[in-house]
Amino acid sequence: MDPVTFGYVRYARRLLNDGEDVIVDVRPHWRYLSAPVAALVIVIVGAVASAIEGTPGWVSWLLLAALGLTALWLVSRYLRWVTTRLVVTTSRIIERRGIVARRGREIPLSALTDIGYRQTIFDRIIGAGDVVIESAGRESQESFPDLPNPARIHNVIFTQMQLLRSGPATWPGAAAGAPSIPSQIDHLDQLRRRGVITDQEFEAKKVELLNRL
Repeated sequence: MDPVTFGYVRYARRLLNDGEDVIVDVRPHWRYLSAPVAALVIVIVGAVASAIEGTPGWVSWLLLAALGLTALWLVSRYLRWVTTRLVVTTSRIIERRGIVARRGREIPLSALTDIGYRQTIFDRIIGAGDVVIESAGRESQESFPDLPNPARIHNVIFTQMQLLRSGPATWPGAAAGAPSIPSQIDHLDQLRRRGVITDQEFEAKKVELLNRL
């Protein structure tokens, strides 16, 4: 099964534990870049109109400064977008942020007590929203904002949570703390029934898992 990536580069395999697979790998929704892009377009339109109308020189300098600032805003926002990532594996949630100073957090799926998602009407139109989780030992909810297709991500995480709670791994080939191979196949079948993966992806991953036995 290919993870839910929405077209982004996949999480490095070398960073995973034995028997661990990536099921979600996304960056923030494109609306994260919408504000600086809109500002840049407005400034460019203003600069073109100013050139056509022949406005005073100080207006041109002001627009040039505004153009530089909005361009810097867009570049910095883009760099933050590129370096922000939410990865969900078969055993944990991983978040990484930061350009120079990096920060991150990891939450075991087994520690989650609740998961949901939030979308406004506009969010539903553009396919964005927040995934919200509650975990043992934390007093408040934790939010992962501005994600693409949060309902799909929610469904995948919820299904994996249920899988982990179904029982310990007992079949040969299962790593310590990882779901058993038949449980993983059952999980894949649930994702296939929900339309998260295709029949072809299900069959290919099933063969890969059975070859581990």
